[in-house]
Amino acid sequence: MADGRLWVMIAGPYSSNGADARTREANLRVLNQAALAVWALGHVPIIGVNLTLPMAEAAGDEGAYARLAMPLALALVERCDGCLRVGGASKGADEEVARFRALGKSVWFSVHHVQVAVR
Repeated sequence: MADGRLWVMIAGPYSSNGADARTREANLRVLNQAALAVWALGHVPIIGVNLTLPMAEAAGDEGAYARLAMPLALALVERCDGCLRVGGASKGADEEVARFRALGKSVWFSVHHVQVAVR
């Protein structure tokens, strides 16, 4: 955060509970809208799903997303300053939040709290 910008991971459901394509698309929209709000605050938003999806597509096999998603997301935890948890139930997002907390890093549940935390 040398320049005052936080790197904020956006964590929430994507494929939770066997979500169908329409639900995954809606979940991704929620994640990306939260990222846009974090960007508007002057911070750098990171979404693990947005990193994983192109890699899984490039891998070209059905199991690639499942193999890549959590290892990539948990690696991002190490690099990010905090986490904005959005959306509904998600075992993966909850695991990410737990990792942030274990490392003593900030976890927020609204964009407003991200803004307040930096002041």
